[in-house]
Amino acid sequence: MTTPALPSLSAERVDAMEFAVLGRIADERHRVRRRRRNIWTGVGAAAAMVVVAAIVGPSLSSTQGAGGSMVAGASGAESAEGLQDQYDPGDVDVVPGQGLAESGALGDESATRDASTRDIVATGSSTVEVDDVPTAIDAVTSAATAAGGYVESSQLGGGTVGIPIEGSASTATASSGWITVRVPAESLTSVMNGLRDIGDVTATSVNRSDVTEQTVDLRARVAAGEASVARLTELMGQAASVADLITAESALAERQAQLDSDRQVLQSIESQVALSSLSVQMTERTASVTADPAGFGDGLGAGWNGLVATLNGVVIGIGFLLPWIVVAGLAWAVVWGVRRAVRRRRAARKG
Repeated sequence: MTTPALPSLSAERVDAMEFAVLGRIADERHRVRRRRRNIWTGVGAAAAMVVVAAIVGPSLSSTQGAGGSMVAGASGAESAEGLQDQYDPGDVDVVPGQGLAESGALGDESATRDASTRDIVATGSSTVEVDDVPTAIDAVTSAATAAGGYVESSQLGGGTVGIPIEGSASTATASSGWITVRVPAESLTSVMNGLRDIGDVTATSVNRSDVTEQTVDLRARVAAGEASVARLTELMGQAASVADLITAESALAERQAQLDSDRQVLQSIESQVALSSLSVQMTERTASVTADPAGFGDGLGAGWNGLVATLNGVVIGIGFLLPWIVVAGLAWAVVWGVRRAVRRRRAARKG
């Protein structure tokens, strides 16, 4: 059976066919790219929606939760409104989380105070070089006691472990130590100046902080709290029902706890204002050493000692490296033997 001969095609026909085939291939590529672009666009839009939902969702839920809690608590607030009107002191408007100076209840009282009546917390620190640390600590203790203060803490010795000082420190010996004393605020400068008679003052600093607004705010809070507690105590005796008594007791306990807290904070700040803190770090004065010029013999001895030290170092280094050299030699011998055996086998096969 003979194969039929195909008709010959002209060059123009071949070019036209190639152009048509290549055009179809290009169209197919454009369709694939367009599909991929549409898919990625949809994925990006979906991802953007997820991100927006993740950001906006919690804020909306928190807002709805806050609104729900406000609605749920409305009935309780209305039920306690009558009793709140009875024991509200009304003399001082104390806003929770806001100072009285900010709320306007104090007016311009704090602004009209001069520097002599303001509450200042002063803290001093000094570093002194002394001949004998225990004796110097005794001197600082005596100066603080004479000024009307007391020793808050003290220690002999450096580092984290030292010799605590109880009574007189003259029986202990140490090259360093520190002491912290509390003295009246008006005596802080004189006590710090007296440190020059104990030793050489190498560093000193004083920090002062104005706490007038805090003390005024706390005093007003304490006054308002005392008035509120007194009013609630009076209302408890006038309670007409058990429910009113329980509500008054709960409110009284809350006001009393807040009053005690304000009193403690006020007492702490007033103590810091009345008694300033002074910390003194003491180090023993080092004696000066005079240099003695060395001669030829001293130089020869120093050279010999250096030579012996160098030889010792060389011997120690060789002893340290010898095990490593042995292990490295054994490893190299094994590798060399294996390579030699492999070469012999290859040579035998080629031969």
